[in-house]
Amino acid sequence: MKYEQKELVRMSFAALAQEADTVAALFYTRLFELDPALRSLFHSSMKHQGQKFMGMLHTIVESMEHLDHVGSVVWQLGKHHGGFGVRETDYATVRTALFWAFEQHLGDRFTSDTALAWAEVYDVLETTMLHATREGAAPR
Repeated sequence: MKYEQKELVRMSFAALAQEADTVAALFYTRLFELDPALRSLFHSSMKHQGQKFMGMLHTIVESMEHLDHVGSVVWQLGKHHGGFGVRETDYATVRTALFWAFEQHLGDRFTSDTALAWAEVYDVLETTMLHATREGAAPR
């Protein structure tokens, strides 16, 4: 990932983090609109879930120089998701909801270059989590 792309991710996340609860609410609302069945996978309060989600994004953004350092955390998260019945196709739905939430919140600041930079980050995470999800998969 190029330096410029990392900076786009950092700058856009800084803007998103200022209203983390709002961004998380946008994300989960859109996620459940796209696939209402995913709602059954969440048993804690959505506010708490949103805080965990935004916290994980913060960790990832802060670790972009060394994504391999968060690899084991992401792997365990993917394995955990597999145990809850997350399907491989759910990752594409998450991507769609996430990028939609980013675009809603950032507006014109979510440029095509920013979206491509986030896509690179998401691709790495998705690949890691998919492999781990397969390992932890439970029938759904």
